[in-house]
Amino acid sequence: MNPLLQATNTPSATQSTLPDFAAVQPAHVTPAIDQLLAEAGAALEKAVGPGVPPDYDTLSLVLDVAVERLNTTWGVVDHLQSVVDTPELRAAHAENLPKLIDFGTRLSSDERLYAKYKAVSLAQGDQLTPARRKALADALRDFVLGGAELEGADKARYAAIQDRAGALEQQFGDHVMDATDAWSLTVTGDRLAGVPADVRETAREAARAAGQDGFKLTLRSPCYLPLMSHAEDRNLRETLYRAYNTRASDYGPAELDNGPLMQELLNLRQEEARLLGYASYANLSLVAKMARDPAHVMAFVRDLATRARPFADRELAELRAFAAEQLNLPDLQAWDRGFVAERLKQSRFAFSSEDVKQYFTLPRVLQGLFSLVETLFGVAVREEAAPVWHDSVRFYRLWRGGEAVAGF
Repeated sequence: MNPLLQATNTPSATQSTLPDFAAVQPAHVTPAIDQLLAEAGAALEKAVGPGVPPDYDTLSLVLDVAVERLNTTWGVVDHLQSVVDTPELRAAHAENLPKLIDFGTRLSSDERLYAKYKAVSLAQGDQLTPARRKALADALRDFVLGGAELEGADKARYAAIQDRAGALEQQFGDHVMDATDAWSLTVTGDRLAGVPADVRETAREAARAAGQDGFKLTLRSPCYLPLMSHAEDRNLRETLYRAYNTRASDYGPAELDNGPLMQELLNLRQEEARLLGYASYANLSLVAKMARDPAHVMAFVRDLATRARPFADRELAELRAFAAEQLNLPDLQAWDRGFVAERLKQSRFAFSSEDVKQYFTLPRVLQGLFSLVETLFGVAVREEAAPVWHDSVRFYRLWRGGEAVAGF
């Protein structure tokens, strides 16, 4: 009874078919992924065979269901690795990620499947609905971008690039996560002047949990952001700012430095673009997007910058003037901006983010959000019981006309 093999992605599914996050263990990952990869591989072989005609619905039923089940299950694993990362789960994720990348590359570059899709286009293209014609056209485009028209050494090299790039991207995220988790600073209470009481208490509890006296600060957002806006200790703000903005870089441990990974990824992306006949990865990336080419994008960005800069310069000048005149900070630095902006807001509008926090408790915010969604989209949002990965997680369904249409 592998919990990863029990779930479906049907929006109106009953509770029993939701992902059983609470039951998933690292040991479940490899057996489930191996089974679903085998099923998806078998579906691919069936889809390209003579028994499946070039028919949109038939092809989708044979192939897309198996592939979607694989992707949905991997989504559960990927999500858990992000929110409840453990060494065992990370190892299971790392073991199976190359298998997923290999299958995805094989699927997107299979000449037989590409030919079947082209046959569907020839046989039914004019008969399909506009939405299906668009989906089919996108699929044919993606086969080309996935290397389906490459041959020999170029095809093999394309597959190798996908494998290596996937591994590097995973490493990149792991390095950022590990660097964020590894950093902490324990300070005395006098260095936290101006910091909201709830943030101070959380830092005190973190220090106690670590067997320390004082207040333990981290680079996680609930700690970092309030400190940058409220801490009066300028040196403390600078320390946090530098630590946050140099995570996973050459300013920290070499084993977490993402610099070499970034360079290798850039090189691989440029090589991939050349293999597919594009001058740069930017050109390749824009094939599936609305902008025409990189020059079009840069013209848009520069035009936007030209229009926005006068307003940004004016706001920065106001910050500098207020910092110098009211806060004795003649040389405004990056780690001062959040703090000065908060003080300027309080001075100009008699408004403090902390003063209004009491009116925006989680229950009240959720009630307002859900009420807005219900009004705009004609749905009802109802909390329900579901297996979750942490006791703070809550599950809701969206109902419309007596039917469950989604869950989150």
